[in-house]
Amino acid sequence: MKVPAPLDMNTVDRRRFLRGSAFALALPWFESMAMAWPSEKRGEKRRRLACVYFPDGVPMPLREDPAYEDWSWFPHGRGTEFRFTKCMDPLVELRDDFTVFSGLSHPAVRDVHGHSNADQFLTGADTGAKGEYSNGVSLDQVFAAHAGEHTRHDSLVLSTDGGTGTPRGAHTLSFSRTGRAIPGEHRPKRIFDGLFVKKDSAAEKRLAMSRSALDALLEDARSLRKSLSREDRETLEEYLESVRATELKVEKARRWARIPLPKVKAEHLDLEVSPDEPREYLQTIYELMYLAFRTDSTRTATYQIGRENGVGRSDVLARAVGFPLSHQLSHETKNPGGWERFGIYCRFLNEEFGRFVQRLKDTPEPGGEGSMLDHSLLLFGSASSAFHLSRNYPLILAGGKDMGFEHGRYVNLVGDRAFGGAWSGGREPWQQEFSYDDVPLSDLYLLMLRRLGVDAESFGGSTTPLKGV
Repeated sequence: MKVPAPLDMNTVDRRRFLRGSAFALALPWFESMAMAWPSEKRGEKRRRLACVYFPDGVPMPLREDPAYEDWSWFPHGRGTEFRFTKCMDPLVELRDDFTVFSGLSHPAVRDVHGHSNADQFLTGADTGAKGEYSNGVSLDQVFAAHAGEHTRHDSLVLSTDGGTGTPRGAHTLSFSRTGRAIPGEHRPKRIFDGLFVKKDSAAEKRLAMSRSALDALLEDARSLRKSLSREDRETLEEYLESVRATELKVEKARRWARIPLPKVKAEHLDLEVSPDEPREYLQTIYELMYLAFRTDSTRTATYQIGRENGVGRSDVLARAVGFPLSHQLSHETKNPGGWERFGIYCRFLNEEFGRFVQRLKDTPEPGGEGSMLDHSLLLFGSASSAFHLSRNYPLILAGGKDMGFEHGRYVNLVGDRAFGGAWSGGREPWQQEFSYDDVPLSDLYLLMLRRLGVDAESFGGSTTPLKGV
């Protein structure tokens, strides 16, 4: 057998295919390929953002409750002097790689039932409790507009339930700059194929046809505009905004059509796994996010673990720890052992998130210094804390040491005033009056954007980045 000549890494570029499989695939990113990537300056640091959301809040037993010591989600203590409860102890080894926050929430929706809050988790918009609904651009999409020019995919939008859901019942964390929900993908094989598999050679032809159709549509729209009323012209402009977004996607796809897809080893992944196998499903989704970052297929990802209110397939994820449904755990904390059962489920979610964090920490930054975690920001949290309460969001921010973030701390901005306890009837926590307010969460988001390299003056109503982080 003839031994192949060594690969000359000085001549390889992203247009070189690897042959010998059912698909034409490409090499992963190598430092030696940096000069062949025209969209990025040599030596420019890559930044990444991943945002993960879990529904239904967290265990918050009162201080006098025996469950407080072991099953309160938030740590005990403050600053660098704190200790984790059993909810958090899967993250102990990663303590110096993340910060826990309390006392942050979005002002516009603090008086809204917690079931309505996933929609605005990354936007900070006033999505309201009922009636007309509008949303704003999400944090990830602001960053994607900044970083997406360097990658095949602007962003990766994932969701256990898939699609967009309904207003105030979102199945996705991601919203376009016009506030439209971006559907989340939930099928691992479709996610993998979209990232790494090229199935035919007719892509350029289809793209050319799409481009032609868009050009014709825009020309017709210009003629139509002249005959419309003011209100109808506004409707048309909103529609054309979507068309322009499609136009940009088509143009980007055309530029990438001849550039082969990254080759990855996926033998360890069961791409047919479903939420009926909860632990394996979460691990597969996180691994796909990792592979997307590792191959620089995208630098932006969101994952909604579940929608609020126990609706959708995501509610079965509690089966991973022996419980039938997830949402009911937050309703049964008044029962004997209720806080522990809810805490065990949250511990499972923390454990799988921690596995993702560790994966990035264990991987050297391609072409750079430190680990991939040092160059990535990972936000993990929910838009409610105590039962249905849209305040004091439970939040973890991991990574980003190369961006100046210092971790190993519990940043408690609400002090000892945090609301807690089981709901046993009557007025729910979200209906209570509070004598204090949280710090706007968008202050943290604005800080994140700036550290990620986005020249943002404001976000979600905030103009002042959070200090001391």
